[in-house]
Amino acid sequence: MSLEPSPPESPADAVVNRHLRAGWWGLAVFVALGAVLELLHAIKSPVYVDAGRETTRLMLRLAHAHGTLLAVLNVVYALTIRARPTHTAGALASAALLAALVLLPGGFLLGGLWARGGDPGLGVLLVPVGAALLLVGAISVGRRVSIRE
Repeated sequence: MSLEPSPPESPADAVVNRHLRAGWWGLAVFVALGAVLELLHAIKSPVYVDAGRETTRLMLRLAHAHGTLLAVLNVVYALTIRARPTHTAGALASAALLAALVLLPGGFLLGGLWARGGDPGLGVLLVPVGAALLLVGAISVGRRVSIRE
């Protein structure tokens, strides 16, 4: 065991670590949400399976699916930075992808939890904002990635 201080983290390493943490924790949260939804379905919970709850079920499934996908996408972004550090570690892409991880599935989740009849709750208004940020992040990464080293 060495008593020497570890070298300072580079800016690219900080972004990689941030996206790995967000991605893996996000994956844990949204996989757990999926397991809870499966449990509610298995026990035929009226809160989840009653006839008037179609909108709630749809919104919660969309939150689970989009959250899981965006969590994996954040891990992929971290690996992309590791593969091409000088070309992909953009602040705009990083911020947009992290915000999309929260806003897109969060909008579906809030829309499902406060659904009334066939209408989702107002939280669903976060979904287009999250989708726009996801698009901004994807375009930003796509523009920065270079095939050449």
